Amino acid sequence: MVDTLAGMAIARLPLIAIDCPDPGALARFYGAMLDWKVDVSVDRASVCPEDGQCIAFHRVADYTPPTWPTRERPKQMHLDMLVDDLDAAEAAVTDLGATKHPDQPGTSYRVFLDPAGHPFCLCLE
Repeated sequence: MVDTLAGMAIARLPLIAIDCPDPGALARFYGAMLDWKVDVSVDRASVCPEDGQCIAFHRVADYTPPTWPTRERPKQMHLDMLVDDLDAAEAAVTDLGATKHPDQPGTSYRVFLDPAGHPFCLCLE
């Protein structure tokens, strides 16, 4: 079986799905940050570039955000976004509703929380 799969993907990753309390709000946040198309339905939403991988958001009624960097409720995922200017990107994402996390462990990136409390990083290179 392994020989027949050599050089072939076993699966495809059509999108990344993120749990949250309000899929539409989170899709609009990421859609504005990435300048991607937003599609919203009752319990799901997504953002997609013209071509490439989408990010989907699924409603979870009892969603509780992670408490990064503590391990009380560890993060389930985070996204790294590349930017050219950390200060300008910080101002833009906070205007969209992100919160800068008080714990900033690096100098070439900054940690933020999206409107549902998921950590994400703005990174230089």
